Amino acid sequence: MLVFVAGATGVLGRASVRELIAAGHEVRGASRSGANAAILRELGATPVSVDLFDPASAREAVAGCDAVAHLATKIPPLMKMRSRKAWVENDRIRRDVTKNLVDAALAADAKTFVVESITFVYGDGGDEWIDEDFPVKPAWTALDSTFDLEREAKRFAESGGKAVILRFGLFYGPDAQSTLDSAKLARRRMLPVIGKGQNYFSSIHHDDAARAVVAALDAPGGTYNVVEDDPVRQVEYAAAFREAIGAPKSMRMPRWLGKLFVGGPANYILQSQRISNRRFKEATGWAPSYPRVRDGFRQVAEQMAKADAN
Repeated sequence: MLVFVAGATGVLGRASVRELIAAGHEVRGASRSGANAAILRELGATPVSVDLFDPASAREAVAGCDAVAHLATKIPPLMKMRSRKAWVENDRIRRDVTKNLVDAALAADAKTFVVESITFVYGDGGDEWIDEDFPVKPAWTALDSTFDLEREAKRFAESGGKAVILRFGLFYGPDAQSTLDSAKLARRRMLPVIGKGQNYFSSIHHDDAARAVVAALDAPGGTYNVVEDDPVRQVEYAAAFREAIGAPKSMRMPRWLGKLFVGGPANYILQSQRISNRRFKEATGWAPSYPRVRDGFRQVAEQMAKADAN
């Protein structure tokens, strides 16, 4: 299968390109620089110079492809996430780029459209397991454009194709900038547990997310949660990360102060989301290599230590 990957040189994109090629697919990856083109060639993919904000350019890039994997995002750095302005480009990608890619995929008569979404769109579930039928209730305006993205994917399905929406948990990995930034803050005791820390976090290692992108090509159309098997509470999540990287004990911060300090993102970080991945596992046979976040954090710490040694 010839797969066009938008966001091919991002952390999830690179991992997905690797997995797609390992699975026997031919990959065409979006690239806007010589350095990124070199990365894609090294991975075994064909780089395509494209402006995804331009409808004609997107159509040319996708022409002849059997499937499109839309993994393009522009998530702000950790210390800038509280600024709503920092999310503007990500909003444009979710709204404008998704529309252009759906139009391009339809013009190319592609059969499958896979898109990266996020589990933060669900409301607070307390201690309940949250499946794909749980009510969506975005806790901050930066999440609103996620629904534009998902609506566009559904438009592809309504036009006769197969759309697979992957709602990923909180990403982490040894080469994810958010993880590296979190490690720096944790070592300085600047990554606090906010409130009582009893709310559930659901996350996913980038490598497991990439394998889910491959599995999605053969999944029935629909919306799926992609997270680890055993989500943990915020206080356990922080302890697992701290212990893996050898950071001091996390400080505690009152809920009101945490919301003031973190800003808008605190509205979804403080929600309890015990997400179930059962539907995706049953539909595809996919299973996470890191079923518990402690397993994944150990791998992250090992890889970070190797990188520091080099």
